[in-house]
Amino acid sequence: MALLLLLLAAAVVLGTGLGSVRIPPAEVLGALWRGLTGAELAGNDVIVWQIRLPRVAMGVLVGATLSVCGGAFQGVFRNPLADPYLLGVASGSALGATVGLTLGWPAPLIPLLALVTALVAVAATLMLAREGRRFPPTRLILAGVVVGSVMGAATTALILRGEDRARQVLAYTLGDLSFSGWREVLTVLPYAGLGCAALLLLARALDTLQLGDLTARSLGVPVERLRLIVVVAASLATAGAVAYVGVIGFVGLIVPHVVRLAWGSAHRTLLPVSALLGGTLLVFADLLARTTPLSQVGIVTTLLGGPFFLYLLRRGRHD
Repeated sequence: MALLLLLLAAAVVLGTGLGSVRIPPAEVLGALWRGLTGAELAGNDVIVWQIRLPRVAMGVLVGATLSVCGGAFQGVFRNPLADPYLLGVASGSALGATVGLTLGWPAPLIPLLALVTALVAVAATLMLAREGRRFPPTRLILAGVVVGSVMGAATTALILRGEDRARQVLAYTLGDLSFSGWREVLTVLPYAGLGCAALLLLARALDTLQLGDLTARSLGVPVERLRLIVVVAASLATAGAVAYVGVIGFVGLIVPHVVRLAWGSAHRTLLPVSALLGGTLLVFADLLARTTPLSQVGIVTTLLGGPFFLYLLRRGRHD
């Protein structure tokens, strides 16, 4: 855990220091200290606090949130391919946020609209995938793809109608941290914090659920209620995370798998470690996007996640 904290700290310092104006790590640390102690900011301190740090903070927040939600979805559905992107939650959130952006809604209302459409999307996915009381993996993924595609088509239609905001909305749908300021970070924080805190409190119940529905019920776990609470909490957190930065895919798929391989499957460990590693991954991915022609963090995570998804499919077929 200490190593992960150091890695996250290194990501924050590098993500804050590298860019069109390079700021050495020692100067970044000095600027952070001056800002935290209330000293007067000057020169590169302003770049650190007003431009770079909000973006890095949003990267940590969104990466941690998507990773925790991915780990919780995989646990509650006992499906290694489940994540907010594949279940249609992220696409639903993106549709709600796009509606808010194209209509010019006040910024604090956009996460609420994203939450409503995220819940509609996940409800539609579960209804299409349900087979009795079970959610077979193949049906779940196919239903998520269908719902995500419909939501994506509606989002594209809105982009084409809102020409004056087309560039901002198009960048948003590809996943982008460049619109992040302190106001956006502080707006996202309650949604992500509440949702992730609820999921962390449910970690023990998620561990029990891995023994099977019948065993979990015999041990006093209300299985259906647990699934509903996890879906609502994860949708709340995802809607907040996606509301200002767009659809950043595959983070919630990759990170929990890496954590499971290195630290085991117990959710009491998996979820907090996923939060640290997810935040670190997204800061480095955004740094790569800013310093290469890839330009947007969503493109970087998709290039990383696509091959990883194919690897999981091939491994599942051999198993």
